[in-house]
Amino acid sequence: MAGTTKVAVVLGIALLFLQVSCAVSGRPTVTEGKFELRQNVPATMTVNGFQQGETGGGPASCDGQFHSDDDFVVSLSSEWYAGGARCGKLIRLANSGNIHISAVVVDECAGCDNEVGASMHIWKNYNLDPSVGQVDIKWSDVPDEA
Repeated sequence: MAGTTKVAVVLGIALLFLQVSCAVSGRPTVTEGKFELRQNVPATMTVNGFQQGETGGGPASCDGQFHSDDDFVVSLSSEWYAGGARCGKLIRLANSGNIHISAVVVDECAGCDNEVGASMHIWKNYNLDPSVGQVDIKWSDVPDEA
């Protein structure tokens, strides 16, 4: 009930209850494994390795598996990972040129803030040099088909 105001009159005294539900960009509301769909959330995209044997990495949080760096896969900051509610879900990444790439969420980036860790395949498809380390992007949830 974002942006709603409720007014109640009790014994002739007007009490104003202001219910504010601020949808802070990128902060999902999680309810019983569900989350609020996000659109055009500003983020920093970093290079993330998903293959076995890569530095600093273990199996993906979502499925306990390693993934090929040739796949369109990402990790999300904990707040966006939403306790695993986005596991296996598609998100759409948009670069500064508004070119979109869809990727599957497979991992959590614990300790990261406003970050999407993207596979090397995503970086290559954007024609980006991974030595840059990070670039600004926007991401959106891709709604499940009914």
